[in-house]
Amino acid sequence: MAALKSREEFTDYCLRRLGAPVIEINVDPDQVDDRIDDAIQYWQDCHNEGTQKFYWIHKITQNDINNMWLDALQATDSDGDGVEIIGVTRIFPLTDSQASVSMFDLRYQLRLNELYDFTSASYINYTMTMQHLRSLEQMFSGEQQIRWNRAMQRLYIDWGWNDYSVIVGQVVIMECYGNVDPTKYPNVWNDRFLKGYSTALIKRQWGTNMKKHKNIQLPGGVTLSGQEIFDEATVEIDQLHHEMETNFGGILEFQMN
Repeated sequence: MAALKSREEFTDYCLRRLGAPVIEINVDPDQVDDRIDDAIQYWQDCHNEGTQKFYWIHKITQNDINNMWLDALQATDSDGDGVEIIGVTRIFPLTDSQASVSMFDLRYQLRLNELYDFTSASYINYTMTMQHLRSLEQMFSGEQQIRWNRAMQRLYIDWGWNDYSVIVGQVVIMECYGNVDPTKYPNVWNDRFLKGYSTALIKRQWGTNMKKHKNIQLPGGVTLSGQEIFDEATVEIDQLHHEMETNFGGILEFQMN
């Protein structure tokens, strides 16, 4: 079978897997679309391939300062495309002693005097010194505190918005996780778990639709039981949930914080 490249091909595959067109699948097309959407959402939330790490680069505006939060609906991924953020792990501060390039900066002086020649100078002292400076920075400054909620799509940063330390035009970089969009990355439609999970959800919907009818007689003498279809699909879905937790689920950084 050729690789699936679109939602339409994916839908036809799931229905064929259930027996179409040999067997009539008593599920409305809108119901099929809804179950595929449910499967994609579960895959994006739980599968280790369903998310991507990217860096959201944002230039501070006056509206940001007035609101005292950043609108994540404006976020774009590394390709410049809009993306739904599902988690923010950290931000890079606007002012950082490590980013200074002044000749009076300690990092500059260490490099100038200690690392002028990598072939003859040892970098052990430089490495130890930078680790010590980083420890001091963590002790007295720490990581910038942020508050994030996926439903609100707002990033609250606990810094002095009104004390002139944040000005219009400054750039802040956020380390984020976003969903992998199947419309942008069509290889998603070939994911083995997504195919199996979508089929199981459609099968359970089929059983739900048919449960009120018992022992339906099909052409050829075949008897169809909606309850049996529903029960089989429920067992398959439970097995897939276990498989996800065991083999594919990845603990994201923002879920551990």
